[in-house]
Order: sequence, then C-alpha cells, then structure tokens
Amino acid sequence: MTDPNPEPLEPLDEEWDRALAVVAHPDDLEFGSAAAIAGWTGQGKTVAYCLLTRGEAGIDGMHPDETRGVRENEQRESAAIVGVDSVDFLGLPDGVLEYGVALRRAIAREVRRHQPQVVLTNNFRPTWDGATTLNQADHMVTGQATLDAVRDAANRWVFTDLADEGLEPWSGVRQVWAAGSPESKHAVDVTDTYDKGMESLRAHDAYLRGLGDFDPTGFLEMFMAAAGSRLGVRYASPFEVFQVG
Repeated sequence: MTDPNPEPLEPLDEEWDRALAVVAHPDDLEFGSAAAIAGWTGQGKTVAYCLLTRGEAGIDGMHPDETRGVRENEQRESAAIVGVDSVDFLGLPDGVLEYGVALRRAIAREVRRHQPQVVLTNNFRPTWDGATTLNQADHMVTGQATLDAVRDAANRWVFTDLADEGLEPWSGVRQVWAAGSPESKHAVDVTDTYDKGMESLRAHDAYLRGLGDFDPTGFLEMFMAAAGSRLGVRYASPFEVFQVG
C-alpha cells in the first residue's frame, strides 16, 4: 500500500555539467524528467538522449513500420522544446529488450562516447508505487542494464573492443538517477519549467492519441505535485539516486 505520509525528498546534487539520459522508449523522459531537463539546459548544462528503441510497438492502431518514424520525429521535437539537440536511437526491438552483455555493451559505448557526470534512466523497480501499479518490462531491463553499464564503461578490461573504436574508459559518472522510482529519496524543483515539461509531453501527439481515454497531462500534474509537496515546492521530479564508484 502507498504510504499516506511519505518522507520528505532531498534536493538533487546539481553541481555537474554533462548528463546522459538512457531510456527505453520515446516519451519515457517526458513523463516526469523533461521539466527537470529544461531547467538544466537553461542553466547551460549539456544533456544528451539515448533511446534504446524507436517505440514502434507503442501505438496499437499504427503499424510498426510507420510508427518508428512518427515516434522518432516526435521525440526529436520534444527534446528540442527542453533544449536537447543530441538524440540518438539505438534501434533495438521495442517491447522485447533483454538484459545481457550485448545491451550492457551498447549502453557502455554511449557512456564512453558522451562522458557524462550524471546518467538518467528508467525506474527499474517492479512497480511505480511500491505496491500494485506494475512497471513495464523494457523499463526494468533498461534501468538495470544502464546501472551496470556505467560501471562497465569505467573498466578497461570489460568491452576492450570499445577502445579499438577510440572510446577509452570513462570513470567520470558520479551518480545514476532512476526517474520516478517508488524508492526515490531525492527530487529537483521544476516549478519554473513545469510548462516546458508539459509542452514536451504534448509533442508526442500520435502516441498520446493512441492511449485513448488516459489523461497524460492530468496524470503528470498529479505526479509532479505529489513530489513537489514532499520537496516543499509546487512541482518536482523525483529520482532514486545511486552512487557510482
């Protein structure tokens, strides 16, 4: 059961310059993180996106061959709204991501390439509320693989072929942040960039229309207001923080 009196959230450490966001699908970042990203890019920080899939299995009424391009375009538009111009798609199959060495290598490659100090990723807990609201399989796989790949990226003797590509080990990641985790103990105030976050979510027009009666903006407002109340502000984005090294 969800705790009726959750503990207060602590502010995130925002003393960094470069972040890499590794998520499973287009729209994953827009459900909570985009408003925070808008604030960071507004401060002059650099944030890059790495999408493992193109979200081709995400719209029931649209064939995957069409969906890929639609969702990729929507993600690029959404990213631009919050000041992100580096958006890469690894093109892995949507809905059936598998944890394993191959996925860790693909993510470690991106970590070495971008050399971030902070890595954002999906909530990889089994639920969203710590109780019964089930998470999705790709999210769980992505979050766990990202956490492990950050350490792989720092190890010279893991994925040695990456060095042959000119990608030397990168041990500069300080923390990994899992967005929206029910185990979140930290958050960032997004009151001033809330509207930008909502605008970036609405850029996923085809995807949101495919959800039917679900009210994504109402859901997101409730989610961010709940986190905000725990941080002592109007709106906040919550994260579970993992120390690296």
